[in-house]
Amino acid sequence: MWDPSKGIHLWIFTLHFYSLMFVLAFGFGYILMTKIFKIDNVNQKYLEPLFTWTLIGTILGARLGHVIFYQPELFKEDFWSVFLPISTKNGIKFTGFSGLASHGATIALILTTLYYSYKIIKKNPFWVYDRLGIVVALGGAFVRMGNFFNSEIVGKPADPNSPFALLFPQQSSEYGLTVPRYPSQLFEAVGYVALFILLWVLYRKTNKKYQQGWLFGLFFIILWAIRFFVEFLKEPQGDEFIQIGGLNTGQVLSIPFMLAGFIIMIISKKFKITEAENAKPE
Repeated sequence: MWDPSKGIHLWIFTLHFYSLMFVLAFGFGYILMTKIFKIDNVNQKYLEPLFTWTLIGTILGARLGHVIFYQPELFKEDFWSVFLPISTKNGIKFTGFSGLASHGATIALILTTLYYSYKIIKKNPFWVYDRLGIVVALGGAFVRMGNFFNSEIVGKPADPNSPFALLFPQQSSEYGLTVPRYPSQLFEAVGYVALFILLWVLYRKTNKKYQQGWLFGLFFIILWAIRFFVEFLKEPQGDEFIQIGGLNTGQVLSIPFMLAGFIIMIISKKFKITEAENAKPE
């Protein structure tokens, strides 16, 4: 039975666990990127703008991605809720940012990081993506933990005798009766933690960080493969507007990212740099 409190009560307000997971994701991400910049001997002045553009890309991209891929009707029915943490149906009320899609966040992060790479740090974008992928893998685990606390993005019904079967009494009404389900959020979170550990070890113990794009390509392949296979155990998220050959929207959208990862790993051979060049802006 998974029936936690909604958050931590702090005097006059409640810190929701989902919000806390987002804070932890960006907090640990900032700390981790600070360490990475020190390892690579990169001036710390480039850290703040990276954090800012990453935050903007993640929140705005994830929200737009969810609405475009899963709830396009909001553009007509409740336009301002697409961009602001409010609902204007039946009066204005604060809702917080809900309905976030990782595919949208990824596309937006790619775009904001391109700007950061060319205009601010002046390095090959793959150099930034290699390191940002490590941070995003860990951040993704925190986000899925937030989904778990919220009893959202729940798994499909499971055998009651399965060691993985959980009851989510707080689940959204869209999932129907409360029955034993797979904790798909935890499966995904564990996969992202494993990916983070793998990328960190490769970054610290091998020379792959000097083959710009190699770590990022590997990150793309594994991250979206995790998403692709866990989707088999998930309930649909809203209306599935994209379905091909029995695959749901999340799976169909993951395939191009995995293919892109393979291509990036192949072409990364063209972008090798030396250890001395690594710390120099291009």
